[in-house]
Amino acid sequence: MKQIILGLITITLLYSCSPKPQAGGAPPAPSLPVATITVGTDTTYQEYPASIEGTVNVEIRPQVSGSLDKVFVDEGAYVSEGQPIFKINDLPYRAALNNALASMHAAEASVANAQLEIDKLTPLVQNKVVSDYQLKTARAAYDVAKANVEQTKAVVATAQINLGYTTIKAPVSGYIGRLIKKQGSLVAPTDVDALTLLSDVHNVHVYFSLGEKDFIDFKEQYPGETLKDKLKSLPPVTLLLADASSYAQEGKIDMIDGQFDKTTGAITLRANFPNAQGLLRSGNTGKVRLSLVHKDALLVPESATVDMQDKVFVFAVGDSSKVKKQAITIVGKSGDNYLVKDGIKVGDQIVLSGVDKLQEGMVIQPQKATDKAVATVTK
Repeated sequence: MKQIILGLITITLLYSCSPKPQAGGAPPAPSLPVATITVGTDTTYQEYPASIEGTVNVEIRPQVSGSLDKVFVDEGAYVSEGQPIFKINDLPYRAALNNALASMHAAEASVANAQLEIDKLTPLVQNKVVSDYQLKTARAAYDVAKANVEQTKAVVATAQINLGYTTIKAPVSGYIGRLIKKQGSLVAPTDVDALTLLSDVHNVHVYFSLGEKDFIDFKEQYPGETLKDKLKSLPPVTLLLADASSYAQEGKIDMIDGQFDKTTGAITLRANFPNAQGLLRSGNTGKVRLSLVHKDALLVPESATVDMQDKVFVFAVGDSSKVKKQAITIVGKSGDNYLVKDGIKVGDQIVLSGVDKLQEGMVIQPQKATDKAVATVTK
């Protein structure tokens, strides 16, 4: 019995001497980088789908009917202005010209014959051998003969023009498109399809459209009272090709359409690009990249934001280093930065990273951001 009592006393003494567990303490406040918002100027870029056309796109059509005797060029070939492209059988038109010439010569002979009649009757009338009525009739016949000559000359000129139309020449220098009709085909001015399309692409026109809001923002960026003045101050634009690469030459916007399209609510602009090497062709597509300058812009790194219910938030650092979730209004993006219009102001401090683990009212240990991190905000 004594042994049992001694054992209980020993256990009690050992328990009383053992260290007591401490109560659990609050975790330390997280240490996160913080930066101060400042104002700056930045440029954003907008891309718009565009279509490319040559400065001149000409449908080559026959002006006379006939059989296509020769095709002097191949599809895709470059032709110079005045170079023959097609030849229509000219035999019927040569025959028509010869017939017109014969009629003209006959009319000229009639003029000469009428003049002879006048010469014969003039002295007879003067000597009162015949009445002056016959002389007046001869002179009237002479006038008719002269009129017939003029008429036949017009017929000859028409026949010569039609004969010239049998050789179809390039009206401008450029590249030949698809050849719809081949040698031996019958062609006529009333054909639905043109013989081919000729494109002058030493310069190309790139057409793109802006919505009303984009157009208003676009106009406000540049000085000038009229659109003509603003066009002169516009910076060069970049053309992105179908493979997302940038065309080597920059272009210049030189035309703004006179009205908005009622169907799309957009207005068309045209940029002119040099194309001396012929790399661009009519029918190409791409995108025009426009630059928009934002003055007094507030820049916030994308990594400092969190998306929630179609809104974007940042965590502003307030008194006692407590964070507050603040909704912001974004007007654009430049690289990894958002351009902010509302929700924050100059001088506010925001958490730069680790925002996905923050909650409203949490206390943090602010750390001054590195120069690189601050640069993304104060750019």
